[in-house]
Amino acid sequence: MEHTAAASGEGSDELLQSQTLLWSHIFNYIDSMALKCAVELSLPDAIHSHGPHITLAELMSSLSLSPTKTLQMRRLMRMLTHSRIFTCSQNCNGEEVYSPTPLSELLVDRNKKHKGTSCLNGFVLAMQHPFFLNSFQYMSDWFRGNEDTPFSVAHGCGFWDMTHRDPEFNRVFNEGMANDAQFLIDVLLKDCGHVFQGLESLMDVGGGTGSAAKAISKAFPEVKCSVLDLQHVVDTINNKGEIDFIPGDMFEYIPPANAILLKWILHDWGDQDCKKILQRCKEAIPSKENGGKVIIIDLVVGNDTLYQKSRRTQLYFDVLMMVLTGGVERGEEEWRNMFMDAGFTDYKITSVGLRSVIEVYP
Repeated sequence: MEHTAAASGEGSDELLQSQTLLWSHIFNYIDSMALKCAVELSLPDAIHSHGPHITLAELMSSLSLSPTKTLQMRRLMRMLTHSRIFTCSQNCNGEEVYSPTPLSELLVDRNKKHKGTSCLNGFVLAMQHPFFLNSFQYMSDWFRGNEDTPFSVAHGCGFWDMTHRDPEFNRVFNEGMANDAQFLIDVLLKDCGHVFQGLESLMDVGGGTGSAAKAISKAFPEVKCSVLDLQHVVDTINNKGEIDFIPGDMFEYIPPANAILLKWILHDWGDQDCKKILQRCKEAIPSKENGGKVIIIDLVVGNDTLYQKSRRTQLYFDVLMMVLTGGVERGEEEWRNMFMDAGFTDYKITSVGLRSVIEVYP
């Protein structure tokens, strides 16, 4: 009887631990919703601009929020500090004070910074858009049915059709992509600037509002940078600067350039569509001997040096692509096979954090 009781106790502990883990999975979304709330309230701006520390009362005052929400704000901040968005400590009066982190630096309005670090607020809000979140509610329906994606099950049209139909969604999405492009190119120019050296011209295919092309043009003024994107995207651009914006469909024709840039483009599409895009790229560039190449910025699953820490994020992106566009994140072998199928002869991969720069040669 004693042995049976002990065994039963051990089994209960295991069940309770499993239930706790299950709850953690169920409520994971609260992390991202708390982050969205922080961005919408401009919490990072308030905390970074105040100085090294800010009390709860000072935070409420700086945000012009009612004191009646003070206790609730403390609960939100407890969540955000647990998620390492901010840190929490005590001052000499024993009050809780909040401090910024390198992560929250990425959420501060670029115009309010002394540093030139990119702001990723737009990316946060784009990824939390209801069109994104609602699509995940229809994954099981999609598996049972014949629709292309859970997004199309949820909204009655494909992802790219929705960017054309809904101007506000198109704006939010393009702003998020511009945020990410600016951040990535800032890092890329520091760590992998050689990728753009020696080029005379570069065509950013699917380049949206031109954030990446403008940054490259500023760093390498000798490179003539242009952007190819769909008409409804080009129509939204007011400040074109020195960049040429060309309306067009990358599946049909890509204007000629020394190099073609595909930043976070190919993961949106299945293998056959990617092959078509790469073939259009190959038609647009000169030979390898004359400096022609395609520059792909995308995930190479398992390639980055932080893979063990970032594996969950890579899996998140893979499922995200499946749900939204029917795309896929690929490992090196899958990339290699695709390049060879499209008629390319060689490639080189350079890891840049979670993503990689792939130089592909005809």
